[in-house]
Amino acid sequence: MMSDNESPKGAPISINSGVFDTNKGLSPELENLFKAEKVTGLPVIISGPSGVGKGTVVQELLDEHKDTLIRSVSVTTRHPRVNEVDGVDYFFKTKEEFKELIAQNQFLEYAVVFNDEFYGTPLFFFEENLKKGKDVILVIDVKGALEIKKTYKDGIYIFLLPPSLEELEMRLRDRKTEDDNAIKERLEKVKEELKMASHYDYLVINDIIKDTAFRLWAIIIAEHLKTTRQLKERKECQKE
Repeated sequence: MMSDNESPKGAPISINSGVFDTNKGLSPELENLFKAEKVTGLPVIISGPSGVGKGTVVQELLDEHKDTLIRSVSVTTRHPRVNEVDGVDYFFKTKEEFKELIAQNQFLEYAVVFNDEFYGTPLFFFEENLKKGKDVILVIDVKGALEIKKTYKDGIYIFLLPPSLEELEMRLRDRKTEDDNAIKERLEKVKEELKMASHYDYLVINDIIKDTAFRLWAIIIAEHLKTTRQLKERKECQKE
């Protein structure tokens, strides 16, 4: 006698995007899930208040998974901070140089942000690495993230939060790169940024760097394993 959870021998068991036949095995569509390699990488968009530790967390993530992840290097007109390297942390340009790149349509997005400085995402670097199968991490402000989301709706959008506003203020002061007025301005801006957090797929509190990096990696893996995403990629494989 069969239980409620059993099916007669040979009866197909329905799966969302295919059928498993107990006599024949996986349907051709699902069989392709286990054979094809990743076709393209995913944009991983990370935002959060200044001082939340975005750069530190991303570097930890890259150190652990440098074969599959790459950070998009943004262009900026602000001055380099201590230990920042041109071409590694940012491409540092004058405002005149930046405007010339705008005229040449060289940016995926760009914006004028804190202290009237320009920030932009170079289009070529971004798209070329996605085609190579790399997941491209982009650390960007909220306005830029929403602009990119218009083009890359299937990207992974993550908003990093501090454990508390008090902790965030302490981190900003520990950087010793800005005076009290600048720090107050940044803390005021946080309130506006938090209102936009609902546009992101994930909210992650950055308390311990290694733990946060692990959570981000878990999110990226889970996104690649989504059924809809995998079936889409397998269909693209069959076309080639």
